[in-house]
Amino acid sequence: MRFFLFISALLLSVQVSMSAVAAEPWQLNGQSLAPMLDAVTPAVVNIRVSKSVPTSGRYFFRGEGVPEDLRRFIPNTPELFNRGEQPFAVGAGSGVIIDAGQGYVVTNHHVVDDASEISVQLADGRALTAELIGSDASTDVALLQVPAEDLVEVSLADSEKVRVGDFVVAIGNPFGIGQTVTHGIVSALGRTGLNNNNYEDFIQTDAAINVGNSGGALIDMQGQLIGINTAIISGDGGNNGIGFAVPADMVAAVVDHLKRDGEVKRGMLGVTITSVTPSVKEALDVDVNAGALVTSVLPGSAAEKAGIEISDVIVAIDGEPVESGRDLRNRVGLMRQEQEVELSLLREGESLSVSAIIGDASGTASAGDDRPSVNTSFRGAQLRDIRAGEELATSAGVVVDSVNPQSRAASAGLRAGDVIVGVNRQQVSDLDEFNTIVGDSGRFAALTIVRNEGSVLLLVP
Repeated sequence: MRFFLFISALLLSVQVSMSAVAAEPWQLNGQSLAPMLDAVTPAVVNIRVSKSVPTSGRYFFRGEGVPEDLRRFIPNTPELFNRGEQPFAVGAGSGVIIDAGQGYVVTNHHVVDDASEISVQLADGRALTAELIGSDASTDVALLQVPAEDLVEVSLADSEKVRVGDFVVAIGNPFGIGQTVTHGIVSALGRTGLNNNNYEDFIQTDAAINVGNSGGALIDMQGQLIGINTAIISGDGGNNGIGFAVPADMVAAVVDHLKRDGEVKRGMLGVTITSVTPSVKEALDVDVNAGALVTSVLPGSAAEKAGIEISDVIVAIDGEPVESGRDLRNRVGLMRQEQEVELSLLREGESLSVSAIIGDASGTASAGDDRPSVNTSFRGAQLRDIRAGEELATSAGVVVDSVNPQSRAASAGLRAGDVIVGVNRQQVSDLDEFNTIVGDSGRFAALTIVRNEGSVLLLVP
């Protein structure tokens, strides 16, 4: 028995020594994550949102069900409220500071969706009112901005280098109780199917994630952000060891869109695709094991103009291999409209390469010299020139066609039908002049608006 105990102790000693050698730099001074967490946790914030909730009846009784002897503890509370007065529901979630200089915070779209007010509480106790820069339901990513100094940010990892089995920690605000850290491993990569209409490429982890962790950080052992925690599979709302995070690469792509336009203006090729499977490979005699098989091409689309045909297999985009139809959809959907890409195809056993220009939501795009030379979006608003014969209160300016309700433009008060006639006290008559001035306007643009035959000045960050 003593010999067995000695061997066990020896094996344990060897195991600990090997762990110390293989450990990441943060762990060299003992078996603790504390040094890494000291550097990272100040970048993870708690988020509280207020949402207006319409009442169901003409009047409602706030004190209903409250005993008479307890009502005195509810001061200045009238018993009847008109339906026009809307109470507020309060929700909690998490967020991550990714740019301390600009005050940018990423979180989930579902955390801030329909919020009338967003409050960010920092690890040092400061509570700040956040501005919603933009939000994207299809990836469940939102970007906030807080006006604060002395912030701490976390850097984004290359999520392409994440491997199943990597150790990770999840940091967030579960159940609204305050910042909490859990640990685990990466259980799987490329998870999809939670919502087939969305753009999904989740990192799966067994680190405990619960309600309120949404928008929080999934961190690797180098203290870098590999994903934003967004969903769990659970029958009762509790942790079952199956959590999902939006990978950092997808977060970065969405954030670029939100910074630029206040929304994600999804690109499309104009093709219907399916993944190359063993059955497809056998049926079509395709000599590849992965890729996206083109099953239809939209007439007039960017794909048709590029020369893509039915039965083509797209195997790479800009030199990066395409693993599946969903992989191609995710990548194209996060590219800029009018962006030129190089597609590698396999057609009837031959390899070829074509150039395509990413189209708009309808899949259409101009090619070559026909591409628009002006930007038609501005911080979540779609703009256009005044059309010939259009009857407006002014004959020159830029018409606001539509405004994303969760964009910076909407927050500033810009509406569909507004006509922009000036930027920073400089008159504009068309999109060319507008873009020229806005490009040099710095952070804020003071827009002079003609609305209902009156003038309005709006400050759009």
